[in-house]
Amino acid sequence: MKKEIKYIDVMEETIEALKEGRVLVCSVDKNNKPNVMAIGWGSIGIIWGEPIFFIFIRPSRYTFNLIEKTEDFTVNIFEEKYKEIVNWCGTVSGREYDKFKEKNLTPLKSKYVKSPVVKESIISFECKVIARMDVKPEMIDKEIKERMYKSGDYHRVYLGKILASYKNFT
Repeated sequence: MKKEIKYIDVMEETIEALKEGRVLVCSVDKNNKPNVMAIGWGSIGIIWGEPIFFIFIRPSRYTFNLIEKTEDFTVNIFEEKYKEIVNWCGTVSGREYDKFKEKNLTPLKSKYVKSPVVKESIISFECKVIARMDVKPEMIDKEIKERMYKSGDYHRVYLGKILASYKNFT
C-alpha cells in the first residue's frame, strides 16, 4: 500500500538512491503500456516556487519519445535488494523488452499522470513536465564532455513538477 507523503520528507533518501543506482523512471506508450528506465542523473529542488524533479534523458532512449508524447513520468526509488533489477532495466531497451513482465514489476495507476508508479518501489513521485532544456556541447565543461559525451548523445533535462509523492508501507 502506498501512502501519500510530502516530497521534502524523502529528499535525502531519494538523492542517496540516485547515487547508488536504485531509481527507475516510468513512462507509457500510446497504448498505455508502461516502460521503465534506470537513471542516475537527477535531483529534487524548487524552481519557480514549485517542487521539481529533474531527470536527464538522452534522445536515443526509448523513454525520451514516451515522455515527449505524454509530458509526464514517475520516479520510483527501490531498496538495495532491487539494485540488480534496476541495473538490468538500464541495459536493455523498452523497444525490445517488456521490462515489467521480464522482471515481475507491477504498474499501479497514478492519481494525476498517465505514467504508473511501480508497486515494488519504496518511494514514488508523480511528475508533470513543465519545462525541458537541451544540454548543448558549449554548455558543458571540457572534462565532463570528454568523459560523459563521447558519442555526442547529449541529454534533454526534464523539469517535472511533483504532483504527488508516495511511500510504500507494505
